[in-house]
Amino acid sequence: MRTRSKAKKRRQVPPKSRNYQAFSLALVGVGLILISLVTVWVLIKADEPSASAQSSGSGSSPSAIPVAVEFPAPDIQLVDLNGNTVRLSDFKGQTVLLNNWAIWCPPCKAEMPVLQAYYSKYKDQGFTIIGIEAGEQPAGVAAFVDEYRLTFPVWPDPQQQSMQAFQAFSLPNSYVVDPSGIVRLAWTGAISAEMLENYVTPLLME
Repeated sequence: MRTRSKAKKRRQVPPKSRNYQAFSLALVGVGLILISLVTVWVLIKADEPSASAQSSGSGSSPSAIPVAVEFPAPDIQLVDLNGNTVRLSDFKGQTVLLNNWAIWCPPCKAEMPVLQAYYSKYKDQGFTIIGIEAGEQPAGVAAFVDEYRLTFPVWPDPQQQSMQAFQAFSLPNSYVVDPSGIVRLAWTGAISAEMLENYVTPLLME
């Protein structure tokens, strides 16, 4: 009997050990709660729009920066909204900003007023914009042109010939072709009025 009693006493956990275990579990619990709170905070911050994105309506929206290039422009041939066959080479002698876009593309829609304003400002200086819509039928493109009151040439491109010719894979993308038919600038993404003035306007002054 004495031997069993001693064995039972040896198996009992001392009070200090029990307190230590409870304290350790409490620390683990607090740690898990803190980790959860930090994770939630990070997810919330990731979902918040950046300051630059929030200011998109003020003219200081994020903008792609054009890259200087030099290669002959592909002579794209399409049919415009009036049913006429048109070619990019028809505009040789002018500086052309060719913009590939789509009516379903939010950045494309966002830059349309910027492009229209720039076109209105410089169209009498040997400059034009050609908007080539990638994938939509002419009726849908015409409705978009009316809604946004675009006055520069817009060509439907249901087969996305322009995208293929420029080997472009995302929208919007734009190219500036000089009067001799050489592509001088290229960029992917929406562009701001500031970037147009900084990069395209100097080409008009050459």
